[in-house]
Amino acid sequence: MGDNIGFIPLNEDISEHFTEKELPMPMPILVLRNAVLFPSVIMPITVGRDKSIKLIRESYSGSRLIGAVGQADPKVEEPGYDDLFRVGTLARILKIFEMPDGGVTVLLQGLQRFAIDEFVQQEPFFSAYIRMLADGEPPKSDKDFDAIIGAVKDSISKMISYASHLPPEASFAIKNIENDKLLINFVAANIEFENHNDRQVLLEIDDLKERALKLIELLDHEIQLMEIRNDIQQKVRMEMDQQQREYFLHQQIKTIQNELGNNSSNGEVERLTKKAESKKWPQYVKEMFEKELNKFEKVNPVSGEFSTQLNYLEMLTDLPWDECSQDNLDLNRVKEVLDEDHFGLEEVKERILEYLSVIKLKGDLKSPIVCLHGPPGVGKTSLGKSIARALDRRFGRISLGGLHDEAEIRGHRRTYIGAMPGRIIQTINRCKTSNPVIILDEIDKVGSDFKGDPSSALLEVLDPEQNSTFRDNYLDLDYDLSRVMFITTANRVDTIHPALRDRMEMINLSGYISQEKMEIAKRHLIPKALEAHGINSKQLSFDDSAICTIIDEYTRESGVRNLDKQIAKIIRNRAKTLAFGEKFKKRISSSEAKKILGTPKIPKDMIGSTNFVGVTTGLAWTEAGGEILFVEASISHGKGNLQITGNLGDVMKESAMIAFEYIKAHASDLNINEELFDTKNVHIHVPEGAIPKDGPSAGITMLTSIASIFTGRKVKQGIAMTGEITLRGKVLPVGGVKEKILAAKRAGVKTIILAADNKKNIDEIKQEYLEGLTFKYVETMKEVLNTALTD
Repeated sequence: MGDNIGFIPLNEDISEHFTEKELPMPMPILVLRNAVLFPSVIMPITVGRDKSIKLIRESYSGSRLIGAVGQADPKVEEPGYDDLFRVGTLARILKIFEMPDGGVTVLLQGLQRFAIDEFVQQEPFFSAYIRMLADGEPPKSDKDFDAIIGAVKDSISKMISYASHLPPEASFAIKNIENDKLLINFVAANIEFENHNDRQVLLEIDDLKERALKLIELLDHEIQLMEIRNDIQQKVRMEMDQQQREYFLHQQIKTIQNELGNNSSNGEVERLTKKAESKKWPQYVKEMFEKELNKFEKVNPVSGEFSTQLNYLEMLTDLPWDECSQDNLDLNRVKEVLDEDHFGLEEVKERILEYLSVIKLKGDLKSPIVCLHGPPGVGKTSLGKSIARALDRRFGRISLGGLHDEAEIRGHRRTYIGAMPGRIIQTINRCKTSNPVIILDEIDKVGSDFKGDPSSALLEVLDPEQNSTFRDNYLDLDYDLSRVMFITTANRVDTIHPALRDRMEMINLSGYISQEKMEIAKRHLIPKALEAHGINSKQLSFDDSAICTIIDEYTRESGVRNLDKQIAKIIRNRAKTLAFGEKFKKRISSSEAKKILGTPKIPKDMIGSTNFVGVTTGLAWTEAGGEILFVEASISHGKGNLQITGNLGDVMKESAMIAFEYIKAHASDLNINEELFDTKNVHIHVPEGAIPKDGPSAGITMLTSIASIFTGRKVKQGIAMTGEITLRGKVLPVGGVKEKILAAKRAGVKTIILAADNKKNIDEIKQEYLEGLTFKYVETMKEVLNTALTD
């Protein structure tokens, strides 16, 4: 084995030229494992193989000339003929050094390149017949070669500056080598190239100029690699320096905080750990808490991540994972509380009692998802509070009106600045139990835009089969919502997402009749308003007549919100009088109420008669509940045109056209002169033109008005009607019957004409709502006219 252990720079070419006849043949061949010897270069080689040591000793005692040949694969311990290169360098043994470990180091001088023609023997060492090779040197006048030599010197200087293991003196020594051939060979022999065989490639190039160009190419490649290594080392060194600096500063901060007794990080960790010990939470939550707490301990207290991580851990420990309040299963008391807080609403109360009855018998039941829909002011939201009080549960309310961002339901991911949980998790956190009653108010007014669709996010929340594993984006953990009683409220059900509507039990709160409003005012509204204004019941009270006056002449609604406002206005008037120390009547009568409230707000024609030809009273449904509307018809000279006014929608206009065509088709049956349809224009108008109106339920009302104006027969007193019509003369059923009946009662209507198929809706309504009303059920439009018009 032969290894290069250093180099000896020279300033002159010491190569020699031999012919084959001048050399002893066959020539002993020394195999070099990791080195390539070039002409003019003196190189120390460590010899380890026994056959190589024997070769050196015998040659040193003889001619001292040997052939140095490189080994193709340095890993081969016992190389054969095929493992050796065929081009090597003739060398002279200058000196042998015996090493303390028994090895031998030999100093070799490169003389001339040769090629092996034939191997003679392998034992006791290699020997072969060789052929000497000459170097093709350029002429001295070759300027290109001078430039190439300058480039070699620049490259080697640059390379030495990058190589920390080479002394700076090496660059100075190389620049002072004046012999070009010596420079090229010396650099090629002593530079470590990435590829072990690159030096052998250089040795086998005969032309010195080409060898120099190849050397520059290899040097540039090595320089690029060294630059990359240096850049990487520099970056690593800078990162390490920065880390050491930060560590040092952190240690200083920690020491200062300890001295001041204000180690916030350690204090927060201890507080959170103590808080977690008493938590009842699932195993997966506990594992997440411990994982995040370990990360929190390593965060610098002055960094932004500290507060983010602390907020998350606080939320984990604050949430009531498995903490539930005990339900009140005394059903009689629950019924008492519900009746105490709300008058009427029997269907809702019955549903709550059913739910609690199953819990009492079975011990467990997934909470129902109830949707209370109806006009404003009927007590949908306040009913949620009452239910929570009856069950001894905590109460939370979430307003969904105008909600557009899905993240409001599911929360934001913690990667965002200012991230927080969704409203569902926030409300549960405020309630501090996992089974509160939560009101989702105005679910019909949820919107959607580019930020997402909250209705779709609510599908998971309001599905009893899915909400046991609700995943909030902020928590990134499953939370069980199946124990929460969700109660949603809406004014309209047609604007609720269909899939969402399918998941809820729809309970209609249609509104109150005058008698119910009277009881609600006496039991709830007046006592609440008196307390809110600092007046007791001994200082002020209301006659029943005063309450009736307020209901009939100052409010027109299905609920009691406007009634509450009018009562509050009267009490404020008396509060001012009391504050000024003036005398006043302690009991509010009907006349006193009118004096305080002023002119009645309900127009007379809403309660009066329709004693005019062509005027008919209809019944309509709105978001605010039932309403009565008037349809007016008139005829004038013209060409038989039909004009419709009153801010009507397409469906309502189509109903008017169907009614008109029906009258024209059955003119003879109604004793109408058919020539009138060619000489008279018909104008249909629905008053309150500023209010948009639409729907098919005014069909029989328009039919009756047109028939009245052409026949000259008035509509009977106290009659109102609602129903859809067809060209075949059929009367079809409509919706919102209960709300329309309430509106009719408020307006003093005595008889209501309905489609025969609506009879089932009337049968479902309590008898007290129907008192004083007569119902006429019809199947055809002819029956409508016979019932509604005077003889």
